[in-house]
Amino acid sequence: MPRDQRRAQLLGAAREVFVTQGYHAAAMDDIAVRAGVSKPVLYQHFPGKLELYLALLDASKNDLLDLLHRALASTDDNKQRVIATVNAYFEFVDNDSGGYRLLFESDLPNEPAVKDRLEHLTELCAQEVSHIIAEDTGLPPEASTLLAVGLVGIAQVTARYWLTSAGSIPREAAAELVATLGWRGIRGFPKIDGAATTA
Repeated sequence: MPRDQRRAQLLGAAREVFVTQGYHAAAMDDIAVRAGVSKPVLYQHFPGKLELYLALLDASKNDLLDLLHRALASTDDNKQRVIATVNAYFEFVDNDSGGYRLLFESDLPNEPAVKDRLEHLTELCAQEVSHIIAEDTGLPPEASTLLAVGLVGIAQVTARYWLTSAGSIPREAAAELVATLGWRGIRGFPKIDGAATTA
C-alpha cells in the first residue's frame, strides 16, 4: 500500500480507538489490530501514541477550519454568514468520525502540545470571524476578537449540547435557532458606514 494511503488507514483506525476509548485507555496494540497491521508497521509511520494523537488533532482541526472558512466565504450577507457559521459547527459535531471529541472533549488537555493546538484552534476560528466583524463595524482588533470568541463559543457549546442531548430538534432547525441568537446580538453593532444592519 502506498505510504499516504497507509497513513490515512492508520489515522482512521486510530481515530476510532481514541474516540471510543480516550487517549489514556487507548493502546498502540489496539490501533494496530483495528488497522489490521503489525505494531512495527504502525511505528514506521508514528513514533509513539502522542505523535499519532497529535496528527489526529491536526486533521480534525483542519476539518473544522475548512468548514468554517467555506461558511464565511459562502455569502456577503452577514445574517447568512452567522447561520452558515453555526451550521458549520453543527455539521462538524454531527460527523460520524467523532473528530469533535478529540478537539472538544480531549482527556489530555494539559499535555502542552495538545493544549497549544486546542488554544491555537480557538484563535484561528476567532480570527476568521473577527476579520469580518472588524471590517464591517470598524471596531478595534481586541473588541472584534472578543465578539468573535463569543460567537464561536456559542456555536461550539450549543452544537455539542445538541448532539449529546439527543433531543428532537433536527440539526438544521437547531443550528438556525442558535444562529438567530447570535445574529440578534451581533446585528446591534452598526456597520462602519453608519447604516444599520437588517433583521
